[in-house]
Amino acid sequence: MPDTKHLALARAGVDRAAQHRFDEPWLAAAWSHPSTKVLPIAGGEAFVVDTELGTELVLLASFESPQAGDRYFLGTDDDGTSYFALACESLPGRLDGDARPAGLREVGALLSDRDAGLLVHAVALEHWHRLHSFCSRCGHPTEKAGAGHVRRCTSCTAEHYPRTDPAVIMMITDEQDRCLLGRQAIWPEGRWSTLAGFVEPGESIEQAVAREVFEEAGVRVAEVSYVASQPWPFPSSLMLGFLGKADPAGTAITVDGEELAEARWFSREELRAGMAAGEILPPSGISIARHLVELWYGEPLPSAARW
Repeated sequence: MPDTKHLALARAGVDRAAQHRFDEPWLAAAWSHPSTKVLPIAGGEAFVVDTELGTELVLLASFESPQAGDRYFLGTDDDGTSYFALACESLPGRLDGDARPAGLREVGALLSDRDAGLLVHAVALEHWHRLHSFCSRCGHPTEKAGAGHVRRCTSCTAEHYPRTDPAVIMMITDEQDRCLLGRQAIWPEGRWSTLAGFVEPGESIEQAVAREVFEEAGVRVAEVSYVASQPWPFPSSLMLGFLGKADPAGTAITVDGEELAEARWFSREELRAGMAAGEILPPSGISIARHLVELWYGEPLPSAARW
């Protein structure tokens, strides 16, 4: 199995326990149990607190939680503790202590395995429910089912499931073992990252890698190998990470001017010197792109070079 321990958003410490999602008596008992933990979430943010042990989610007992909002069952841990997310219009009023609202981009890499998995799960479900309140078949309202993992049409009874959009992200190297990085015009000055794009209908992931690299940078890909995957709920993607080798006859770069404003080949020495000078900012710490760059680079990138 690919090593995903360094992928901030691919971690988890809770069994999703899907067998309980349609068991209403079990869910009701779990919600009211004194050991149950609830994660209020609104607009992709939850409360966190910084402690001596690190950054942690603020989890409430069910009787302390707001009464309004949709409940999503997130799973159970080895001790039998149940976890729910509670989707709110806004986060509850000021909590005691130093709790602050934060999203995955800010704290995803700082949370424990358990907390990272809970927040990724909750963010993805909250966004999907917010945008899928009507049936795509007949247009009538849908209602939550399956403890937050299904929406059912109130008219035609069609069932709709959370959407996940597969996207490929790839570290391409050439015969000189240089890596191909690109930058978008909207990114901060100096930000470079691996190329990425969505898988199209009727397309394999290997085909998507080759097509996206050629469309964005004009480079031909000859070999592709899978590395690992990571959920990316911004809003609903699954990032599939690859390493690839460029065709020696097709390494000339021609950017499309839309997806990328610029692309270039980097040697390790060029990347190292650029980061040291503050002229090159590599991918963020929560992105699988950073993991792919580090696989090629051979060591962790400087911690200061994060978002």
